[in-house]
Amino acid sequence: MIVCLSASNIKHAGKNSTSLKICELIKEMVQRKNDEEIIVEVVSLVEKELIPCIGCGRCFNEDKCVLDEEFNSIYEKLIKAEALFMVSAHYAPIPSKLAMLLEKMEQLAFLKRFNNESYRSPLYRKPVGIIGHGGGTEEIIRYYKGPVIDSICNALSYPIEMSIVSGNNEQIKGVLLPVRNVKKVEYSIFPLQEYDWNDIENRLNPLVKNILKEIERARNKKDI
Repeated sequence: MIVCLSASNIKHAGKNSTSLKICELIKEMVQRKNDEEIIVEVVSLVEKELIPCIGCGRCFNEDKCVLDEEFNSIYEKLIKAEALFMVSAHYAPIPSKLAMLLEKMEQLAFLKRFNNESYRSPLYRKPVGIIGHGGGTEEIIRYYKGPVIDSICNALSYPIEMSIVSGNNEQIKGVLLPVRNVKKVEYSIFPLQEYDWNDIENRLNPLVKNILKEIERARNKKDI
C-alpha cells in the first residue's frame, strides 16, 4: 500500500483542491503501471483536527501522541504503508497541519533516538516522494524549493531517516509543479489557477516510477 498525503488546508476548495487532484492523479498513475496490484490510499489533512505538539514528552513511553488521536490514526497509516507521497502547496512556508504532523513525527523519533542511539524510527528508510506546488508559473516555482521541498525533506531526515526518492537528476529531493496561468476574477478574492495536467503527469512520471522501483526492491529483499 502507498499513502498519498494531501497537505492542503483550503477547505472551500473541496474536490477542486490542487493537492488532492495531484494525489488522485498519482493514484491513477500507480494503478495504470501496476494493474491495480498496489493500493494507493489518499489521506487529506483538510478535514483533520490535528493538535500542535506541546513537547510534553509523554509520547516517549506511549509511542504515540497521548493528546491527538487524529495524528495517531494518520501515523499508523504511514507506518503500515510501503511508501509515501507528500503533496504540499507553498504557504508560509508549508500548510500548518502538515507542519504539525511533521513536528510530531520528528518528536517521536528524536526522543527515542536521543536516549538510545541504536533506535530507528518505524519510518526508517521508508521511501517517500515529495511534491511541491503553488500559484507560480515556470519562472517562479524554483523559489518554492527551499520553503516547500527542503522544509519537508529536512523534517523527514534525521532522526526519522526516511529514504527521500528523487524525480530526476535535477530534482533530487522532490518535484515542483507550476501552474500554466494565474488570473484575477471578479467573482472571487482568490486567484484562478489553470494547470496543464498532461505536463504535470509528465513531471510526476519519473518520481512515481522510482517509488515503485523502491517498493519492488524492498519486496524482493523480503523474498530472499
